[in-house]
Amino acid sequence: MKIKRLEVKKIIIPSVISLVIFLIIFSCLIKIQLDNYNKIFNYKVESIITEIKEKYPETDEKEIIQTLQSGQSVESGKEILKQYGYEGNDYIEEMNKLISQYIVIDIALIGGFFIIIIFIGIKFVAKQNNEINDINMYLKKINNGKYDLKINENVEDELSKLKNELYKTTVLLRETAEYSKKEKENLSISIEDISHQIKTPLTSIRIMIDNLYENSDMDINTRKDFLKTISKQLDWISSLVISILKIAKFDSGMIIMDDKKIIAQELIDDVISNLSILLEIKNIDIIKEVPKSASFTADYKWQLEALTNIVKNSIEHSKENSKINIKVEDSSLFLKILIQDFGDGISKKDINHIFERFYKTKDASEDSIGIGLALSKTIIEKDNGYITVKSDKGKGTTFEVKYMKNNIS
Repeated sequence: MKIKRLEVKKIIIPSVISLVIFLIIFSCLIKIQLDNYNKIFNYKVESIITEIKEKYPETDEKEIIQTLQSGQSVESGKEILKQYGYEGNDYIEEMNKLISQYIVIDIALIGGFFIIIIFIGIKFVAKQNNEINDINMYLKKINNGKYDLKINENVEDELSKLKNELYKTTVLLRETAEYSKKEKENLSISIEDISHQIKTPLTSIRIMIDNLYENSDMDINTRKDFLKTISKQLDWISSLVISILKIAKFDSGMIIMDDKKIIAQELIDDVISNLSILLEIKNIDIIKEVPKSASFTADYKWQLEALTNIVKNSIEHSKENSKINIKVEDSSLFLKILIQDFGDGISKKDINHIFERFYKTKDASEDSIGIGLALSKTIIEKDNGYITVKSDKGKGTTFEVKYMKNNIS
C-alpha cells in the first residue's frame, strides 16, 4: 500500500524532532568530552612544569608561565619544550586523533539512528495502513449484509482492539439479522395462521347474518340458535385476538414480570377455581398433593394464566368421571408442578409440536385455538421456568413445570 505525503510527514516530523533531541544530547556529550580533554591536558601541562622544575631548579617559574601564555606558534612551543628535553607531544596528538574518531563515530551513530527511525516509522505506518484498509473492507462487507468476518487478534495495540470490538459488533449484527429474518418468517407464518383461524368463523358469521337479514319470517328458535352461534364465534375470535396480543407483548419485551413470593397451594387453588365449571361439566376430580410450605418467586397473575391453560388442556382431553393429579415437589433449587391426566394422550407425531403456536392435534376440540400451551410456555420461560411433557397414547399425559429458585432474594 502506497504511503501518502501526509503520512510521510507524520513519519519525518517525529523523526526530525528525535534527531534534534539526539543532537542536543550529542552536543552535551561532546562538551563533556572536551571538558575531560582539557582537564587531562591541563594535568599534563602541570606535570610537565613539575618535571621541569625538578630537573632544572634554576629555571624561573615566571618564565615558564609567560612561555605558556605567550602567543607564539606551536612550532616555537615545541622548540621551547625541546630545549628542556621534552619531546613527548605524541600524547596530545593521540588525544586529538581519539576525539576525531569519537566525532566520526558519533556522527555515524546519529545518521544510523535517524535512518533506523525513518525505516521503522515507514514500516509501522505501512502496517497500520494495511490494517485500516482491512477494516474498511470489513465495513464494506457489513454494509452489504455480509457478516462472515473472522478476526483473531492476540496483539494489544489500539487497531487490534478496534478490530476485536468490530468483530463483536459484527457477531451481534449477524445474530440480529438472523433473528430479524427468523422473526419475519415467523410473523408471516403467524399472519397466515391467524387468517386461516379467523376466516372460518367469520365466514360462518356472515352466512348466518345474511340468513337473519334475508329471512324475516325465520323461526324464532332457529333465529336464537343463529344468534347463539354468532355470539360463540365472536367469543372465540375475541379470545384468539387477546391471546395473540399477549404473545406479541412477550415477543416485543413489553411484559415486565412483577415477581413476588407465591404460595404454591394458593396458586393451585385459584387455578382449580378458574376451571370449576369445566370440571363440574365433565365430573372430573382434582387430586392435589401440595406441601403447605412450598413456595417460589414469580409473577402470580401470569403464572395463574399459564397453569390454568395447562390444566384446561388436561380437562379437555380427559374422559368424563375421571381425575387429574396435581403434585408439587419443593426443593432448595426448584419447585416442580406435575399435572397428570388419564385421557386420550398425545401421539408421537404431535407431542413435539404441542407448544407451537396455532398447532392443533386431531383430537383437539372445535373450540380450541391452538395457542394456549404456546402462551403458557412463553409465560413460564419468561419467569425463569421450564415446561416439558410426556404422554402415552390412550393412557394420558403429564406436564412438568419447573421454576428455578436462583432468583429468590
